[in-house]
Amino acid sequence: MIHIPKAEYSRRRKALMAQMEPNSIAILPAAAVAIRNRDVEHVYRQDSDFQYLSGFPEPQAVLVLMPGRVHGEYILFCRERNAERELWDGLRAGQEGAIRDFGADDAFPITDIDDILPGLIEGRDRVYSAMGSNPEFDRHLMDWINVIRSKANLGAQPPNEYVALDHLLHDMRLYKSAAEVKVMREAARISAQAHVRAMQASRAGLHEFSLEAELDYEFRKGGAKMPAYGSIVAAGRNSCILHYQQNDAVLKDGDLVLIDAGCEIDCYASDITRTWPVSGKYSEEQKAIYELVLAAQEAAFAEIAPNKHWNQAHEATVRVITTGLVELGLLQGDVGELIASEAYKAFYMHRAGHWLGMDVHDVGEYKVGGEWRVLEVGMALTVEPGIYIAPDNQYVAKKWRGIGVRIEDDVVVTKTGCEILTKGVPKTVAEIEALMAQARTQAA
Repeated sequence: MIHIPKAEYSRRRKALMAQMEPNSIAILPAAAVAIRNRDVEHVYRQDSDFQYLSGFPEPQAVLVLMPGRVHGEYILFCRERNAERELWDGLRAGQEGAIRDFGADDAFPITDIDDILPGLIEGRDRVYSAMGSNPEFDRHLMDWINVIRSKANLGAQPPNEYVALDHLLHDMRLYKSAAEVKVMREAARISAQAHVRAMQASRAGLHEFSLEAELDYEFRKGGAKMPAYGSIVAAGRNSCILHYQQNDAVLKDGDLVLIDAGCEIDCYASDITRTWPVSGKYSEEQKAIYELVLAAQEAAFAEIAPNKHWNQAHEATVRVITTGLVELGLLQGDVGELIASEAYKAFYMHRAGHWLGMDVHDVGEYKVGGEWRVLEVGMALTVEPGIYIAPDNQYVAKKWRGIGVRIEDDVVVTKTGCEILTKGVPKTVAEIEALMAQARTQAA
């Protein structure tokens, strides 16, 4: 299984500390365990920022970075080894493992944090933390600060500046290293196989959840612990609901099925959408809309390269889709005027993509100083134009109603343009129809 190497976590911590002010401290908590119901927990997933800096997979942990600290700059508070709890819940790293396996310079029991952390904060000028994202931890942090303040008359020095860690850390996360791209390629490969499997299994009479099960099987078989987000399996009119997640309708001949799904490897997401005919063959109207969306996506790929700005890919999809909708008679008027008035938004109401990484809608600013961000090597994003013709749209001919098509791939910006990470899924009408025909022949 492909993972981020230990040396990369160390490099990230050093890069963050190099940007921190002298005599400062950064404090970041692990994700809390989420309760599903009563005493049943959700599958644990580490906080992305915490994972990015540590690779440490356990809850009840706090990461501390102290640039220039003589006794070690990276401190981890975590659970102690406990034979009884490990019998029930699995092995823990403990303090020895935190140092040996996860590169901590110092490690302390999480139960001792109230005694130790105020002493580490004391005398530091600035505290960096994920302010506002974890209110409970914010309260703990203020409690520790107040312990220092209570001793000011004895000479204790509380910090005088509190700064959000997000600005530094999230800009770092925007640029993917070679190791990160390698992991994202693996997530994309597994997700591509899952989409192929779902296409091959597609039959009238199955339920949407039948195809979701095919996805989940392939994700897990490939080594992914979980999907990167709730899978969308939307057949027929459901394909016009952008974040549809009921996944319980019956697949019918003549309908399209839109699947938006991807797995997560080592906390890195993939995000793929394909739309295909349940019967294995597109109708003329479905084919026309599908090929228009595909042309829009190809136009977007051509606008993703260093020194092009973030919005150029979206603008390209808007031009292609608006022009095509006029040619098909779904919009009337001058293309330029229709774009200016955003008339296309009746059919294409979302943007062409988003940053991708440890979060499926990853961190990073889209604008800098009020201007669209310029793309640079290592940035990863999705490209996902779509057209959705509502089933009750009275302004279009009945033959178009209820057709929803989205095509989504993951790309990373390279020196010469972009690499499509998710090219392992058939995408043209001919490729998809051939794959589905072959699957039906083999099944028969």
